Amino acid sequence: MKLAILSANPSLYSTNRLKEAAEKRGHDVEVINHNHCYVAMETDANSVYLGDHELEGFDAIIPRIGASVTFYGSSIIRQFEVKHVYTTLSSLALVRSRDKLRATQVLAKHGIGIPKTVFAKQPRDVQNLIKTVGGPPLIVKLLEGTQGLGVVLAETKTAAKSVIEAFYGLNANILVQEFIKEAGGSDIRALVVGGKVVAAYKRQGQEGEFRSNLHRGGMGVKIKLSALEKKTAIAATKALGLNVAGVDMLRSDRGPLVLEVNSSPGIEGVERVTGIDVADKIIAFVETQIDRPLTKTKDKVGV
Repeated sequence: MKLAILSANPSLYSTNRLKEAAEKRGHDVEVINHNHCYVAMETDANSVYLGDHELEGFDAIIPRIGASVTFYGSSIIRQFEVKHVYTTLSSLALVRSRDKLRATQVLAKHGIGIPKTVFAKQPRDVQNLIKTVGGPPLIVKLLEGTQGLGVVLAETKTAAKSVIEAFYGLNANILVQEFIKEAGGSDIRALVVGGKVVAAYKRQGQEGEFRSNLHRGGMGVKIKLSALEKKTAIAATKALGLNVAGVDMLRSDRGPLVLEVNSSPGIEGVERVTGIDVADKIIAFVETQIDRPLTKTKDKVGV
């Protein structure tokens, strides 16, 4: 099988591990910087180029698209899709999952547990926003934030009002979300591949830090998910049309609540904490999909 890993940085841990795993299983692998690619279109002809070289002959691609280049990355994926190249991440699923508001709306529509969340554009709605999520403490989250950046805990009504108004003053798009106290500054990251949870671990924030991201200094420990937690993680990826995803959940008094579904999850943290070869599981999944892809046709063309 000839594979392409779309990654802007070939030295990243996740990119390297996927390449190693694919080569170990006997596949021909090429790491391609999608930011350096371009597409050419004409009637009945669609091509992807890297410099003056047309990218052809690939059986599958594994996109690793950064949040800052979602739009461009999705256009490159889409061009491979119309050429009937299998992708672990469809262009539509990438765009859907990266829009935090849209993703939250989709999860809610499918009956998946989420923290109470509100979105508004007008500063005059601040008091109602605070009231709707149950009052302080509450979370204010930038729609464009990643890795815990752009996420603020407001512990009082005055602080919440000030933070929300400050973001509105910057013309930023934000979500206001209830604070789940019983989570104790921890969350769960579950890696889902092909509709199965292949690894999971709990991330615990440092003392005094409500964000549990490993990038923010959080600690990880291997855990066993409950049946409901597994069901929730799988349902969340299915709702967003994802084949490979990292699902972040909180343990609450009313069951697991999904915070975010990452369509290009890093595998360094989960592999080091759990000792599970997630990269190998992703490549093994791709092997099964070349002849019988799970991705729906409507997702493949991004409509």
